[in-house]
Amino acid sequence: MSAARPRVLVVSTSFSHDSTGQEAAGGFVRDFVLKLAERADVTVIAPSLQPGILQQPSYRVRYFPVARLPLSLLSPLSPRDWLPIARALRAGRAEVAAAVASAPLDLIVALWVLPCGYWAKSAGAGTPYVTWALGSDIWTLGRLPVVRQILRRVLRSARKNYADGMELADMVRQIGGGSVAFLPSSRLLPVPLERGVKRTEPPYRLAFLGRWHPNKGPDLLLEALSLLTDQEWSRIESVHFAGGGALEPAVRAAVARLQAQGRPVQLEGYMNADEAAALIGWADYLLLPSRVESIPVIFSDALQAGTPLIATPVGDLPALHRLHEFGVLARSVTAPDFARAIATAVSSRPDVFAPALKRLHERFDLDGVVVELLTQAARG
Repeated sequence: MSAARPRVLVVSTSFSHDSTGQEAAGGFVRDFVLKLAERADVTVIAPSLQPGILQQPSYRVRYFPVARLPLSLLSPLSPRDWLPIARALRAGRAEVAAAVASAPLDLIVALWVLPCGYWAKSAGAGTPYVTWALGSDIWTLGRLPVVRQILRRVLRSARKNYADGMELADMVRQIGGGSVAFLPSSRLLPVPLERGVKRTEPPYRLAFLGRWHPNKGPDLLLEALSLLTDQEWSRIESVHFAGGGALEPAVRAAVARLQAQGRPVQLEGYMNADEAAALIGWADYLLLPSRVESIPVIFSDALQAGTPLIATPVGDLPALHRLHEFGVLARSVTAPDFARAIATAVSSRPDVFAPALKRLHERFDLDGVVVELLTQAARG
C-alpha cells in the first residue's frame, strides 16, 4: 500500500452521484464512496448513457457507455438483451483495464461479484480486489451453470469476499468456497437527521417507502391494510405510501379503494434523500412487507432514524429480530399475518424498541464498513 492515502478503484453497475429516489442500490453506493473518500483516493467506474469523466470534490467517476439503464433489468435469458449486455460487458471491462493500466492501485472494490468482480479479475496487473455481493448477482446469475463457474473463479481469486446479508454470505460461500464476511450496506441519511418523536400512545403514523415491485410486497401490504378492523384503524393516524415501480396501476387502485372506505392512506411518489429521511423520521413504524429480501437498505435507514419496523420474516430479518427485537415480525409472508403484525404494533409503544434499534445501528455503521474494506488495502 502507498505510504499516504490508499488508492482505491470502486467498480459498480449501480452507482449514481445524485439522489432522486429511483436509483435503488446506487444511493447506497454513492454514500459508501463519499465515506470511503474521507480516507482514500477514490476513482469510480460506472455505466452511463453518456460516457466521460465526472470530477467530484472528493472523488472522480469514469463512465463507460451503455445502451440502457439500469443494467440490473437486462436479463441473459432474454434474447433482446443479449446485444446490450455484450456491449456493456466489453465497455466495462475495457474501462477497468484502462484504469488499472493508468496508475498503480492498492485495491479494487467490486460491487458486485458479476460483472464487476469479473472485470477486476480480468484487469490483471497484480492489483488485489475484493467483491461485495448484493444478492441479485448471486440469486439470479448463480443459477446459470456456465455463469456459476465464472462466479466461482472470480470469488476464488479475490483477496476477500463480502455479502450484505448473512444468508447471502452462506450462498456465496457455497459457490466460491472459503470465508465470506457479512458486511451490511447502509446509506447516509441527511445529517443532522430529523428524528421524529415516537408516540407513546395511539393513533400512530405508519410509512412504506420502496419500489412497487412484487419482491418488495406493496400489494401484500395494501391487502393487509384492507383486512384491518375499524377498531385497529382507530389506532392509526395515517399511512404514507411512497415510491414507484411496475405495480403502480395496482397500487393506485388499491389505495383508491382504501381511501373510498375512509381509511387515512396517502400516496406519494419517489423521494430524494431529504424527503425519505423526513418520512422515516416522521413515522412511528416503518412497514417492510417484502416477499424476497436479504437486508434492505431501508432497514439501516430505520435504524438511523430510531424507527421500529413491522416486517415479514424473510432473509436475515428473523435472525436479526432474534438478536435485537427491532419491531414486530409477522409470522409468515401473507396478508393476514402482516395485518396481525400491524395490529400488534399499533397496540404497542414504539419506544420500547429503541434500545434494540440503537444496538443494531452500531453494527450497521458505514464508518465500520469503510474501515473493514481499507484493511484489505493495507494488507498489500
